[in-house]
Formats: sequence, C-alpha cells, structure tokens
Amino acid sequence: MEKFSVGSVTIPDETSLFFIAGPCLIEGREMAFDVASALRSIRDSDNVSFIFKGSFRKANRTSAGSFTGIGDIEALEILGEIRERFDMPVLTDVHETHEVEQVAHYVDVLQIPAFLCRQSDLLKAAGNSGLCVNIKKGQFMAPEDMAMAADKVVRTGNSRVMLTERGTTFGYHNLVVDFRGIPKMGKTGYPVIYDATHSLQLPSAGKDVSGGEREYLLPMARAAVAAGVDGLFFEVHPDPEKALSDAATQLALKDFPAVVRQLQKLHACLSA
Repeated sequence: MEKFSVGSVTIPDETSLFFIAGPCLIEGREMAFDVASALRSIRDSDNVSFIFKGSFRKANRTSAGSFTGIGDIEALEILGEIRERFDMPVLTDVHETHEVEQVAHYVDVLQIPAFLCRQSDLLKAAGNSGLCVNIKKGQFMAPEDMAMAADKVVRTGNSRVMLTERGTTFGYHNLVVDFRGIPKMGKTGYPVIYDATHSLQLPSAGKDVSGGEREYLLPMARAAVAAGVDGLFFEVHPDPEKALSDAATQLALKDFPAVVRQLQKLHACLSA
C-alpha cells in the first residue's frame, strides 16, 4: 500500500491510527470551532492525527422536513477557517458533480456518500479535483467490489483514495457490520477506515429520522481495530441529544478523548 499525505496526516501510518472526526453537519461556527479546538487538544496531548469532518449540507435525509444545513457558502467558509486556524486537514461530502469545483477550494478531502459510491461521474469529478477522495462503502455493496469504485478515481490520475466501512443493510431499519470486509477491502491496496457512528444507525427507524445504537460504539470500534483498519471515523458533538442530525449515534465530545486513547492502546498492542 502506497503512503500519501493529507496535510500533516500520513496515510497509512503503521505505528498509529488516524482519526476522521467532527460533527455530522456544520450547525454553526461556534459549535464547529468548539469541536475543532477539542480535537486539536487531543492531537497535541496524545500525538494523534486528525482530519476534521463536517458536512456542509445533507442531501440525503429521511424526511423533507429534516434540517439540511445553514447554507452552503457559510458552512464551507467555516470549514476553511477550521483548516487555517487549527492547522488541521478538513473533509466534507459532495453529492453532485457541479459541487466538486466549489467545495474543493475549502477542504482537503472529498467524501463520496455511501449511497453514491457507484456514481461514476461523481467519482471521476472528485478524482479530477486532485484532492484525496474517501469513498464510503454502499450499504448494498460487497467489500471487494469497492476496488472498482476506487478505480474510477484512480483512472483520473489521482491515487489518493480511502475506503470506509459503514455497515450493510440487514432487513429494514437495521445495519450489520461484517468485519471480514475490512481485510477484504484492505486487499484492494487502499487504506481502510471504519465509520464507528454510521455503522450503528437504524435507518429511518425513528419518527421521521434515523435511530441508532450508540451503546455498542466502543466494542464495535475495538473489533474494527483488531480487524486491521488504518483509521477510524467518528461523528462527535458537544451535546448529541440536541444535534440537528444523527443525534442517536453521535458521540459526546467529552467522552471522545478516552475513546481515542483506548483504541490507540489496542492498536499499539496489536502492532507490538
């Protein structure tokens, strides 16, 4: 597996996990800065690499009445500020090809949402941006088939690709994680990330929103580390119960440092 850099973050790093973390959605400048400040503190105290994540807009919501964002430009400018002020690379989702050029000015990683992981034109447009591309594995996709999604990006001349496991549809309103998928995706030659929060969603199981089973977050994340992931993805929020999206699965920001330390210790044991 070839190494590459996203800002100051080296991917993969055999000696340490890296983390993609931040709120599900940019709800405002103050909250986003609070999260970024906390991530910087963990980074500096524990020597952990972070990529800040935050969706500038949510294009896929359960209900037409669900909150989708504060406005594209305002949210993107907040992401750009975080990158500069906290010296931290930034990730956000893109949903359509016409968004890529504008969004690429503000971030370091373009993320392809799981439902869109087979959209050839979107993958090619993301690849042509020259930025790192993180492709979420579709809830309907076999892990080995993600090699073909990655290839659509690589054919643009951009080999900075990551693949993210986020659960597989299991009946209605439920997801399951087949941890065999992590080494299977690893065989593609691309870094593999485990999305610890979205994997515990119960899609559309709430009243007009998705539910979730946050209580299983830590054991599932431990299992992913044991299975060999290169990085972990967490949505964190200062007050998850008041989050405007994914309230059932986001991790409380105050609990995040202990989770990071435990997973880093586990990784170190496995690497010894």
